[in-house]
Amino acid sequence: MNIIGIIPARMASSRFPGKPMAKILGIPMIGHCYQRSKMCKMLDEVYVATCDKEIYDYIEDIGGKAVMTADTHERASDRTAEALLKIENITGKKIDIVVMIQGDEPMVTSDMIESAIKPLIDDSNIKISNLITKMNSREEHEDPNEVKVVLDKDNFALYFSREPIPSRKKGVEDVPMLKQVCIIPFKRDFLLEYNNMEQTPLEIIESVDMLRIIENGLKVKMVYTDKNTLAVDTLNDLLNVERAMKNDELSNKYIYLKG
Repeated sequence: MNIIGIIPARMASSRFPGKPMAKILGIPMIGHCYQRSKMCKMLDEVYVATCDKEIYDYIEDIGGKAVMTADTHERASDRTAEALLKIENITGKKIDIVVMIQGDEPMVTSDMIESAIKPLIDDSNIKISNLITKMNSREEHEDPNEVKVVLDKDNFALYFSREPIPSRKKGVEDVPMLKQVCIIPFKRDFLLEYNNMEQTPLEIIESVDMLRIIENGLKVKMVYTDKNTLAVDTLNDLLNVERAMKNDELSNKYIYLKG
């Protein structure tokens, strides 16, 4: 089975322009994502998919693999699908599973990637999965930058939102607070099928890609991770990640801290 990781990245982030090249402990964030994803032994290869030559050149300079994509993509999955087809054309090998690893997850671990992939290998009916983890505070639960999710009893997603779901408005304070972690394996053909679907109303309203799948009556398997993960949407997030990485064992395998 040919399983690859693709990290879509672009400089023109609306909330944090230039985010992929923002440095954490002296290394661009996209470098952390790439180096840590490469540690996953279930991935046959890892590529960065980008429309920016600055990102492409950086990945090539560190000995990594990058693919240039169009600058018209609005969604990470569109960029990932274009890169997938280009990689197949370059290598002459069909890909079975592609893991879309967002470039703003600099604390990704191999365990997280492996956990997300496993359902697609174990069950032929599962075409896509997402990682989830617990949120630790009501403030985080109410942060619109965090994508919240509620599940059915079999851990398939019922709904995604940037609003705090489930609601506390009926007086129940102890609600499950789960957020999406953007490590998303697709079966190869399903990624292409998904990208051929029209955007759906709730997907647009919530700005959450996975709702396109639910609105079309399909299922997204959710996989829990207890790993400490911090996505970067703002400069403050970047500073929080930098503090956390100073005590992170994995980062010491590819960077050397001074002082």
